[in-house]
Amino acid sequence: MNEVSVIAYFADDPTRTYQLTQWLPVLELLHVQHPVGIVVRDPESATVLRARTALPVFCAPSFPELADLYAELDAQVVLYCNNSMLNFQSLINGRSLHAHINHGESDKQSMASNNAKAYDRVFVAGEAAVRRHAAGLMEFDERRLVRTGRPQLDLRPEPLLTPSDRRTVLYAPTWEGDAEYNDYTSLDTVGTEVVRAILAVPDVRLVYKPHPKVASSVTPAVRAAHRAILDLVADAARREPGAGHEAIVVGDILAVMPDCDAIVTDVSSVGLDWLYLRTEKPIFLTDRHHDPERLRTEVPVSRCADVVDTVDVAELTALIAGRLEHDVHHLARVAMRHHYFDDLQVGDSTTRFLEAVSGLVALRDRLLDAEPSEAEDAADTA
Repeated sequence: MNEVSVIAYFADDPTRTYQLTQWLPVLELLHVQHPVGIVVRDPESATVLRARTALPVFCAPSFPELADLYAELDAQVVLYCNNSMLNFQSLINGRSLHAHINHGESDKQSMASNNAKAYDRVFVAGEAAVRRHAAGLMEFDERRLVRTGRPQLDLRPEPLLTPSDRRTVLYAPTWEGDAEYNDYTSLDTVGTEVVRAILAVPDVRLVYKPHPKVASSVTPAVRAAHRAILDLVADAARREPGAGHEAIVVGDILAVMPDCDAIVTDVSSVGLDWLYLRTEKPIFLTDRHHDPERLRTEVPVSRCADVVDTVDVAELTALIAGRLEHDVHHLARVAMRHHYFDDLQVGDSTTRFLEAVSGLVALRDRLLDAEPSEAEDAADTA
């Protein structure tokens, strides 16, 4: 059995492994300081992850198997990249400290839920996330929040786009979520019109990069829009072969952003990743709920973006063309980047994350070392 100080726990099926795979390079850096093991509950997820990392991957499908594995590993810290219901089986382990690290920073309602109260620490990106928890949760101890930034944004993955003389506009919609309250996708409302509008901008290359869950969506209208957009992109590429129009359905969106000049996206982590990495470039943010006041209040990044709720193709085409020539929101985005990510620069988030996990490893050992003496003190006073 491998020595493991830190467990990265993942309980879901392979369609959600993107939530953990984005953490793998960071966990591999952590592994140099504290041995890391990945614990999964689904054998197919184990297969996916073993193909992506040299870190040890343990599979414990049943709760008794999980309990036995944890007893054998005796890790100091367990990290969680989502709020799977099966996380609670892991949280039963009282010999470890448990930290939620999430799989992105966004203004979706699911980002600040009562699930946060189950963890010893909740790693968040910055001030916006702190305020989100304070506003959305009752009786929540904000001392559990640890501001670590977003370490994935320190990575520099290999580019997925070929260089182009054209300006590139990225359309990157999210999926529909697990429930209506968390549905922010634009695919089934304005998706095809957004694509037509981008394709009509002179001298522009369109890149379509949907959320990984879109391809397996259970919502017929989302699937239909996705297929229609793939057809639109393929048709545009045939009609204009030198333009470079492209759909990228597999791969890291962070490897796409550096070669793009503007983004149309939904309320999700994608817009905030763009805000951090491409602060100097325009954002167009969709609003499927047609509620500008709610959007302005709950989604601060909307205040430094052009909001798209309905689409007149000609008007959106003109707006995108205009912003590519004259970007009126640049200074507002600079200030908003600070709101979401403090003053973090490239490398700072990774440093904060590694230090925060190291601190928890040391704290767990101090707490366990203190237990016998505290028990003796209690016995002496009894």
